[in-house]
Amino acid sequence: MSLQIIPVHILRDIVPGDDLIELLLETRTGRGLKEGDVLVFTQKIISKQEGRKIDLSKVQPMLLATGIASAFSKDPRIIQLILDETKRIIRMKNGIIISETHNGLVCANAGIDESNVEAGFATLLPKDADSSAQKLRRLIKTRTGKNVAVIISDTFGRPFREGQTDTAIGVSGISSIIDYAGKRDNFDRVLRVTAIAIVDELCSASELVRGKTLHTPIAIIRNYKFDKKSGTSKVLLRTKSLDLFR
Repeated sequence: MSLQIIPVHILRDIVPGDDLIELLLETRTGRGLKEGDVLVFTQKIISKQEGRKIDLSKVQPMLLATGIASAFSKDPRIIQLILDETKRIIRMKNGIIISETHNGLVCANAGIDESNVEAGFATLLPKDADSSAQKLRRLIKTRTGKNVAVIISDTFGRPFREGQTDTAIGVSGISSIIDYAGKRDNFDRVLRVTAIAIVDELCSASELVRGKTLHTPIAIIRNYKFDKKSGTSKVLLRTKSLDLFR
């Protein structure tokens, strides 16, 4: 069977406490959910549902945030949120802040985002996206009886490459990496270090039907045969000792 990537349209904005699984199952696409599907949820609806949308009028910038904002021509309230969510600043240059979040993600602006949210607000990343994915997967099993995998996706930049791609920040019900080490290639050579971040690839594939302006915060990937060992996003984080650029 051919791989399918199916968009799920939700035409209203998500608010704290919304039942995302109910909203999914209210759609015709969601009602057709099948055993073994992979569901990719955007970070934005998870953050909104979990109350991680911040009213900027209530943010009080400290002196450090004000200084950085002045140097970078940025909103000091956004800088304060970045600092609050940051464990360590990796780089600050040309108006760009690359930071390591408290959860270990290395990304621009600690994941603080003003897109797809009303003016005067910003969203933070989920506090624990793996736990969020696990909760969604359990709810789907309880309400439909279907075993599925759940991935939470966000858009990240990439070193040495222009443009952004979608990346898994939360994972449940699927192994995050396919490790080919020890297997033989088409010329009978033993593969030694080939490990594919399959959940990142699934996120990027799902973005092809989700887009940023299509009211499509969920995608269903069907007919993909995956390793159902319970993975996490943490295994995708390269340790500092193995990172050539930190």
